[in-house]
Amino acid sequence: MTDSFSTRTPQQALAALLDRYAPARVLLVGDASFPALQAFQDAHPAATVAQTAPGALPSELAGQRFDLALVVGGLEHMPKRTGLELLGGIRNLNASRIAVLVDLAASGWSDTDFYSLALQASERFKRDQQVLTLFTYDLREYKQVPDWLNARFWANPENFGKYWW
Repeated sequence: MTDSFSTRTPQQALAALLDRYAPARVLLVGDASFPALQAFQDAHPAATVAQTAPGALPSELAGQRFDLALVVGGLEHMPKRTGLELLGGIRNLNASRIAVLVDLAASGWSDTDFYSLALQASERFKRDQQVLTLFTYDLREYKQVPDWLNARFWANPENFGKYWW
C-alpha cells in the first residue's frame, strides 16, 4: 500500500468487502452497526450477524466459526495487549478473513502491530484531520504455494505415484 488516500469512503470499502466475500456468518466487533453492514443484511437476509462489544469475545461467540470478522471502532478504546489478543484469537480460531478499521493516531497502535498479526494495510481514508486505515487478512491469500513444493523436487521423483510407503 502506498501512502496515498483512497477515493472511496470507509463505508464503500467495507461494502465492497462484504460483496466480494458474501459471507453467510459475520462477526462484528464494535459498539454499533454501520450502514454498509445494514445494506448487506437487507440484501442477504439469510446471512447471520453476531455482534459483540470490543474486548474479549463472550463464551457463546468464542467457540463459533465465522466467514468474516469485522472490527470497527473499538481498538481505539482498549489496551493494546487486549486488542492484540482479540485480533490474534479471532484470526486463529474464529475467522479466516478479518477486516479492521482503525484510527492509528487515536489508538496508539502502529502499522507494524497489525503486520505482526499478518494483516495488510489495504486502504487509508482521510476526513478533515482524521485518518482511518483498513487492515485486512485472508488466510487463502496469506501465502502463495512456493514453486519448489511439488513432486518434481521430491527425493525420488521417478517413484512418485508408483509406490505407497
